[in-house]
Amino acid sequence: MTTHAIRAARMFDGERLVDGGVLVLLDGGHIIDVQRGRAEAPEGWPVREEPDGTVLPGLVDAHVHLCADAGPDALGRLAERPETDLDAVVEASLRAHLAAGVTTVRDLGDRRGAVLRWRAREVRDDLPTVVASGAPVTTVGGHCWSMGGEVSGVDAIHEAVRLKAAAGADLVKVMASGGVFTPGTDTTRPQFTDQELTAALTRAHDLGLPVTVHAHALNAVEQALRVGVDGIEHCTCVTAAGAHVPDEVADRLAASGVAVCATLGTDPAVVTPPEVVAMAARAGLSAATLRDGAATLHRAGVRLVAGSDAGLGPAKPHGILPETLVEYVACGIPATAALAAATSVGAEVCGLGQRKGRVRPGFEADLLVVDGDPTSDISALRRPLAVYRAGNPVR
Repeated sequence: MTTHAIRAARMFDGERLVDGGVLVLLDGGHIIDVQRGRAEAPEGWPVREEPDGTVLPGLVDAHVHLCADAGPDALGRLAERPETDLDAVVEASLRAHLAAGVTTVRDLGDRRGAVLRWRAREVRDDLPTVVASGAPVTTVGGHCWSMGGEVSGVDAIHEAVRLKAAAGADLVKVMASGGVFTPGTDTTRPQFTDQELTAALTRAHDLGLPVTVHAHALNAVEQALRVGVDGIEHCTCVTAAGAHVPDEVADRLAASGVAVCATLGTDPAVVTPPEVVAMAARAGLSAATLRDGAATLHRAGVRLVAGSDAGLGPAKPHGILPETLVEYVACGIPATAALAAATSVGAEVCGLGQRKGRVRPGFEADLLVVDGDPTSDISALRRPLAVYRAGNPVR
């Protein structure tokens, strides 16, 4: 199917709602025109009619782990899986994202570059676009050390970043603090010195790559601000007293322009095992503190993107991003801001803002059509009517 059209009751264009009827014309994998009202498609063009539907840009999940199969201890089991097995997991993960309307993902931690190698072998317009970091840079024995990104010292950091660029990475992910799912690491403390984190940032920028950091610890978030990283994942601001985002820190984050991915969103049908709840509680994290943190960040005007941390376990399966946006709205974030975080802002943060994330002539025809108006009922994202990848409807 090369030329065709979608007629719907309304459109979220990546920034705002356009009501009163729209006709979106697709040709050769791109949007060639967007017309309002009761415009007619060119003669002979097939038209998909969705009289109560909303057309949106395909969603962007800015924090996923495609190698992780969403089973128990999904990251911990990666070290023992053969790469041929990982290829199948990556493809299954991407299909699950696409079925949920996610047409672009940012992979922020594979095992020893497996996603980068898969992407180099596979040119696929029938699966989401993949932006990828390779294995995260971490300390020896640090958070997610088993993914193969352990380093020690400035020289090793420089070399690790160089190798990622040579392997085709789109960005560098650094584990700036410990994490919940790696025993022996500390969520209340930085893993690197300022000098080491600066070394990673400087080398990455010299090679044209942005840097985003995993940071649960408050002092790791403050370190990231001092150094000037491009993005912060989680940003829960954990201390020995618990997780709380101080207003002053939120204001500094907003002023810096750094992109923050709060990684909310879980499958409401999955009961989190008590041992996982206890593990998170020991790190000062709970559903309430995560929501409070995201709300504080939004009120301060922080540049929020939407990412689910998909793949980590049964409560975070691939394709869970609609629940991330439901939680954003439950925090008090307006639906239009939540949708922008998962479309136009997400595409910009992924380096794709000139061709994805908006319903606009000249942009790629990665589209989602949902039942109802997600700006008034964000749960409409749970009801996809159609997904288009590069102009082709996904079965």
